[in-house]
Amino acid sequence: MTMRTLLRSRLALGVALSASLILLAGPANPWAYSASSLTAALSLQETMTDEWLALDGVVGTAIGLDGHGHHVVKVYLTQPGVVTVPRLMQGVEIIPEVTGRFTALPLNEESVDPTSSFPRPVPIGVSAGHGQVTAGTIGARVTDGERTFALSNNHVFAANNAGKVGDNLLQPGVVDGGRDPNDVIGRLHDYETLHFCRAMMCAHNKIDAAIALTSTDDLGSSTPDGGYGSPREASQDAALGLKVQKYGRTTGHTHGQVSGVNATMDVSYPGGTARFEGQIVISGRGFSAGGDSGSLIVSKGLLMADRRPVGLLFAGTQTTTLANPIDVVLDRFGIRIDGGS
Repeated sequence: MTMRTLLRSRLALGVALSASLILLAGPANPWAYSASSLTAALSLQETMTDEWLALDGVVGTAIGLDGHGHHVVKVYLTQPGVVTVPRLMQGVEIIPEVTGRFTALPLNEESVDPTSSFPRPVPIGVSAGHGQVTAGTIGARVTDGERTFALSNNHVFAANNAGKVGDNLLQPGVVDGGRDPNDVIGRLHDYETLHFCRAMMCAHNKIDAAIALTSTDDLGSSTPDGGYGSPREASQDAALGLKVQKYGRTTGHTHGQVSGVNATMDVSYPGGTARFEGQIVISGRGFSAGGDSGSLIVSKGLLMADRRPVGLLFAGTQTTTLANPIDVVLDRFGIRIDGGS
């Protein structure tokens, strides 16, 4: 038996024993635990996440809500029954959710859309990318007060750390027919380095983001016709149950709902697996697909509660999408959303 197999066996046994102890010691009515506080759920998540992620088939955890509006810990699985987790721990309900493996969402070669080329200034939410990647999405026009930038992911604009500051970025992306130098939309200005898991050790990433120096002559501030329009400059924290929307290169204008916060997730990239912490989980089949990476996620509400930036889309499955909290992204680069107002 290898050391890795032995470790997994011990972890699985520990989880199973914990479940037995809790269920035997608990009250006759298990719902007596369900009114657990956010603090209790966060404490359990912090205690157990690394242990659970060491098990094959577990790809992440997050804080969610049950059907009664109580805080729970969600454990995300690659397939049904791959791991058994206890129903209750430390008085907190644990809810397994099958999502499959999360992957960064550049465009697959099979999903080519040859029509996504736009005259300058191009709208946000459309095809773009580094010359070494297929295509992703321009999420928003942003500014530091003096200069204008396009915002997207590292894996869209910086080619998974392979890009160099000053590299040309294209609109549309290469797979959509973009060619250098005719289709240059800007130049790579800065990006947050992605850190990949090595030898069972995972550094925690907070964002997958990059910015490209551009201009208002080359990049507009609104989505194409039929989208949500221009994002507001004031952001909104993700809250469980918040209705959101986005416009992306592949799926266009879609709607979803925040179903998890403070998520720690393992995400697959061409260069390996990267672990992210403090992420936002959005539920809604069809909310995103390959090529939507970099899309800005905004709120869906009434009046001033509408179109407020919430997150930067970077990964997902067929049913679930992951996003970086937008304020963490903006603070990293010292920028703000430029809604054109």
